[in-house]
Amino acid sequence: MNGPVLIIGGGPAGMALALALRRKGIESRIVDARPRGAAKADARILALSHGSKLILETLGVWRDIPHTPIETIHVSHAGGLGRTVMRAAEEDVPALGYVLAAGDLAAALDAALGEIPYTDNTPAPQHPDALLVVHAEGRIDDAPDLVTRDYGQHAVICEARGDRPHGRIAWERFTPAGPVALLPFHDGYAVVLTCPAADSARIATLDDAAFLALLQQRFGPRVRLTAVGARLVYPLGLRMRRQVTGEREVWIGNAAQTLHPVAGQGFNLALRDIAELADTLTGAADPGDPALLARYAARRRLDRLATVEFTGSLVRLFSNDIGPLRHLRGAGLLALDLCPPARSFLARRMMFGARAW
Repeated sequence: MNGPVLIIGGGPAGMALALALRRKGIESRIVDARPRGAAKADARILALSHGSKLILETLGVWRDIPHTPIETIHVSHAGGLGRTVMRAAEEDVPALGYVLAAGDLAAALDAALGEIPYTDNTPAPQHPDALLVVHAEGRIDDAPDLVTRDYGQHAVICEARGDRPHGRIAWERFTPAGPVALLPFHDGYAVVLTCPAADSARIATLDDAAFLALLQQRFGPRVRLTAVGARLVYPLGLRMRRQVTGEREVWIGNAAQTLHPVAGQGFNLALRDIAELADTLTGAADPGDPALLARYAARRRLDRLATVEFTGSLVRLFSNDIGPLRHLRGAGLLALDLCPPARSFLARRMMFGARAW
């Protein structure tokens, strides 16, 4: 036996799980089909919640990840009145979230692995010699119980500069073509511009001046943008396994679900899965015991399903220009802004998941 837990996939989810297991005294090893360090080249920008920061602190890697705090989140929608603002001070936390480069996160996790066995350039074994196999190899290609939802949208991501300091404010603007997010990142912004899938290639390849004009028109006048960087395009949609456990198997991270990036819940959900799995396996003589895995799946069901539904509902409710819905959205945002308990409920839901209360 080469170790009780085999982790397939050496990306951020797989490495974070290996560190979480080590902290609980559980041996693991990683096997990845890619060269070690491939995840350091990930160009995406992540928004991690305060709850995720606490998890990464327990893993001993947070101090090594460059990050920009989000102290205020401003949410609005185009074409109508109504907006809401959430502030870290109201929740008695230093920041609601943090913006960081996925490549920097991967580098910090990799550096912390130490002596944890890591085999790269190796396909997943057909007959693993382990008591438990954890799949963390990324996007789900096929599964008998796979749930998919095509939102007909792509995300065009880039970095941008504004005409004044960002003030650690994150902006989420819902428009009929999809949400636009400006996240404070270093001394500028990380931009997520959602657009119809059929139009994403054209938009991404506009010259800087034309793209900047389109982005400004979509976002509105609250922040004046002065420059943009190179653009990348990512398809958006939901891909989710109904069951995240099998016979001596568990799926985590994008191997369990990929979500629309609205509200930035994807990797935050993965970290909560990882923390729960490590806690569940602590002290177990057999980490692949069916009763143990069933307990893990039951503990994660509420948060997982609620996060998927929350994300999907935001996309369905806000990515259209139906008159009655537009007025309903505005009224809802205004009511949220006028009701501190409801606003706090949403803020804590985004920071800690569906079990925050």
